[in-house]
Parts: sequence; C-alpha cells; structure tokens
Amino acid sequence: MLKLFWGVAVTFYATCLPLQPAAAADLKARTAVLVHGAFADGSSWNKVIPILQQAGLKVVAVQNPLTSLEDDVAAARRAIRDAEGPVVLVGHSWGGVVITEAGNDPKVASLVYVAAYAPDSGQSARDIASKFPAPPGREAIAQDEDGFLRFSEEGVRKYFAADLTPEEQALVAATQGPFHIKGPATAVSHAAWRDKPTFMVVATKDTVISPELEKAQVTLAGATAIEVPSSHVAMLSFPKEVAALIVKAAE
Repeated sequence: MLKLFWGVAVTFYATCLPLQPAAAADLKARTAVLVHGAFADGSSWNKVIPILQQAGLKVVAVQNPLTSLEDDVAAARRAIRDAEGPVVLVGHSWGGVVITEAGNDPKVASLVYVAAYAPDSGQSARDIASKFPAPPGREAIAQDEDGFLRFSEEGVRKYFAADLTPEEQALVAATQGPFHIKGPATAVSHAAWRDKPTFMVVATKDTVISPELEKAQVTLAGATAIEVPSSHVAMLSFPKEVAALIVKAAE
C-alpha cells in the first residue's frame, strides 16, 4: 500500500531517502524515461541522470516537440517502446500531463511527477490549474503570433528557476523550448496514475504551478510524496532528492 507523508514526516522522508546508489539487482525497473516540461528540453535532467545511472538504471531523456499533447505523448511512447522494461516514467511540469497519458503503456511500471501536473481522466492542465489562484510566474509568459509560449529571461530568473545560480539560469533561458498554447487545453483520455504506483515531488516554493495544486494531486492519487523547498525546477535545485525518489519508484 502506498503511504502519504506530510508536514514533518515529508521533510524527514525527503532528507532520509537513500542517496547511495541501490544495487541494480534490487531494482525491478530497468530504465527511467524522463519527460521534460514546457519551456525546457532534455538537458533539464542533466543533474539527475548520472545519479540514476550510478544506481543501475538505464536512462532516456525524451526531447518533446512541445507542439501538442498528442505529439509529446507520441515522443514519450517511442522512448518507452525502445527502452528496456520495466520502465519508470518521470515527468516534470507539463511532462506530468504527458506521462499521465503515455503511462498507460504496459511497459510502464510506475510514475514519478516532479513539480508536475497530474490531470484526471478527461481533464486538461488548464482544467486543474483553473481551480487554484494563478501563480505569479504566469505573468512572465508571452505568446507569439504562431501561438507559442515562452518565458522571458527575467521570468526564468525571478520565477521559473529562482533558486539556481545566475549561470544556470542563463542556460535554462537559452535552452527553453517554445510551447504551443493548445497543449494545456487538451484533455488526457485515461489517467495512468489511477492504475499504477505513483510518486510525486512537491516543490513548496514553486511560482509556476501552485504548490497547493501539487499537494492536492498527491492526495487524489494516493501517491508516495516528498516535499522540497524548491522553485519550479526541483530536479535542478534538489537533484539528489528527486533521483532518490525515482530510484524508490524503480524498486
């Protein structure tokens, strides 16, 4: 049975997850497939990937086109198809919507959401976000004439990756992928977290997705969860904790 940790218990769990690599023989999953979010690319997992590899997992970082939910799900499904299974499917931010749909693949053994949306069946990211006050980071997102969204450099520094170094923030701003507006409005068909073991990282200082939304999703999914005092990019500011939860999901 999955357990839910909150308050002091969450903090204790986050700091006490094993940071030493587990023996590969102890892991049921063979591959971690990492799905980045909007305004990002596969390099957003660069701090987590070496830790997972040291723990004995093979790793694939998907490069999402960010043109639609359908296109991003197709990219994730190709990665799952080609990966050695079982697979732990991990999504950050918008990537949570992607893994909610792509995670229905039978090769996927468990799901990990990192400061991510986790819509229910028939819901879109916009549907679930509308139930909570808009986080301040939304004001730094601009839309171009083709319908693609992009974070300003100031917005990356102030909101998206506020707890990274200036050098890291510059890299995040430079490598972000423009995100088409139709993605957040598209609903998933069936939420994979309804059927599979689910793990979640709540970023308590997130100003892009409401931390209260992230916490509500943990309760709804009955997920094993940790909290980290992170900006939206928890995998870059707390890579050891994020990686340890992914390894936990692979056991």
